[in-house]
This record gives sequence, structure tokens and C-alpha cells, in this order.
Amino acid sequence: MSARQVPEPHFIRADDDVRFFSELPKPELHLHLDGSLDPALALELARTRRVDAPTDWAGMRAALVAPERCVDQADLLRAFDLPIALLQDAEALERVADGVVRAKAAENVRYMELRWGPHLHTAKGLTQAEVIAAVARGASAAAAAVNVEVRLIVTALRSHSVEENRALAVAAVEAQDRGVVAFDLAGREAAFPDPLTFKEAFDVARSGGLAITLHAGEWGGAAQVRRALEVGPARIAHGAVAADDASLCDELIARGVVLDLCPSSNVQAAIVPGYGDFPILALQRRGVRVTLNTDDLIVSDLTLSEEYTRVRRRLGATVTELLALARTGYESAFLGEGERRRLLEGFDAWVDRRVSR
Repeated sequence: MSARQVPEPHFIRADDDVRFFSELPKPELHLHLDGSLDPALALELARTRRVDAPTDWAGMRAALVAPERCVDQADLLRAFDLPIALLQDAEALERVADGVVRAKAAENVRYMELRWGPHLHTAKGLTQAEVIAAVARGASAAAAAVNVEVRLIVTALRSHSVEENRALAVAAVEAQDRGVVAFDLAGREAAFPDPLTFKEAFDVARSGGLAITLHAGEWGGAAQVRRALEVGPARIAHGAVAADDASLCDELIARGVVLDLCPSSNVQAAIVPGYGDFPILALQRRGVRVTLNTDDLIVSDLTLSEEYTRVRRRLGATVTELLALARTGYESAFLGEGERRRLLEGFDAWVDRRVSR
């Protein structure tokens, strides 16, 4: 594990652990923009863009939050249909990016990588480059205002064509000066299982200087995580089912591939039977490098602070293990070494003040 061994804090009051993890300066590496649309903003966008949607806050929230238990990954992904319909112009994209960054800063997320599929937001005339620019403007303005480091991950969709995803990779490479640091692949694995379909897009992104990540293991078990390794990723989004395959775990360790895990989201998508079955600690204790994330602020109705508390309370993680998850997030972030060192120094200083005294 990356984190130093620290004394286990003595939590006296029932909510002391909640306060601890709310104050912890956290990284979040797996967060979707369109899964984090605030219901109040969604109401305004629906009214001003004339999109058919609920007209009151409670109804809108119910439409944006996915069921606690979906049938499968495809069922969960239906929760993204309304946000995508609402986010089809530059102003809307800027505002949602601004809001997500500010919401994360409010719970002491100090570094975040925000990902989304730009091609999904071109239905009303924006180009892929214009979509990226709009999100970058919103995210960077909010980041400067609330003192959070933000980087962007451009996500291709398995359901899109080879040509569309290759063009997206080109646009992502050209947007590195706007904070784009990586190229991702997401979407319905059952319908489009082979990431090598988009090898050319991955090659364009990699040769252009972007890091490679992709979603895997939301369908198809450990075999899908193993298949994801064929594109040579630095990190895999999800992938917890790798715990079912000891040789795959050994390969992840040998390659240094990090799994960006989202327990609550995977419970929602019926990838595991229940929260208590999520293998984040088993993977960590085996030596697989893992990080803790929410996936979606609104679709999963969850803050990162709450996810840390759930792992402690429901899975029995020690504070040392949870600090290791956070530290691995900083260590595996798509950052320059100077920026990484600065963030880690700040994290370690907080731990020294709060825990190691």
C-alpha cells in the first residue's frame, strides 16, 4: 500500500468518521460530467431549452438519480439520456462543468479528473472541439475560483463509429492546452465488447501525448478486464471483477495498471450482489493498485466523502487503508510530477496534522 501506517483515529461521536472523510483532501479520478447534473440547473435548462422533462425539483431529481438497483449496466446508462438531451449547447456545458467542480470542492476534493463523451453533445450543431472547449472553460473558471486542480478526460463511446471516435481522439489531442490529459472508452460492453475495434483512436491519442484509460468489467466478468489490457491502459475504470481471477490480478500488479473503482455505482448496475460483496479491500490487500470514486455525483446520488464512509462502515476498512486509497489516487493521477509532488505533500501534511499527532 502507498499510504504510511498511521494511528487509527479514536472516533468518539457517531458522526466523527463522517467529519473526518469530509475534511480529508481527496482526489477523484472517475467522475462523469453528464452523470453529475444538478437538478436545479436541469430544471432551468429544460425550461429554457424546451426539453420535455419534469417541471419540479423533486420530479427532476427522481429522473436524474438512477434506481438503487438496476437490471444491468445498460439499465443504469438510461439515466444519462435526459442529461445528454439538456447539455447540447456551450452555455449549458460550461455551467454544468462549473457546478460539478464547485460541488466537489465543497467536500474537499482537491484534485479531480472530469470525464465525458463530447460526441454525445453534438446533436444540435456543436463540434467535438467546441464541446471540449465549453467544458474546459467552465471547469477552469470554477477551479480557479475554488482552488481545485481539474483535468479533463475525453471519452469515446463503444456505440459510436470507428471514424467518429478517431476524430474525437484527434480533437482530444488538440485540446491538451485546455486541460485534456487522457482518452477513455465507455458504453455498453455487452453490445460492443471489443475495445480493439477502436485501436486506431487509442493509437492517435497515445501518440499525441494523452494517457489511456477505458471502462471494463461492467459486463462480462474478469474476461472483459483482461481484454481491456490489450489496448495498454495506464488505468481501468471499474474492473473490480478482476478479483475473481488471481492470474489477472497478478498481471495488473505486474503492469502497474490502476483500477478506478466505484462501489456504489457497481451495486446500482448489479455487477455485485450488494455493497458488502464489493472487493475493493481484497484487491488492495492483494497488491492491486486501486482508487475510490463515485462515478456520478447525481446518478448515484453520492458524494465522495460518503463513499469513503461507506467503505469504512460497510466493508470494515481501516483509516490506513482508506488513506492508501486516497494516496494512490494522487500517485496515479494523470499529472506532471511537479504537480503530483505538490498535491502529495499537501495530503501528507494534512494526515500529519490530523492523524499522526
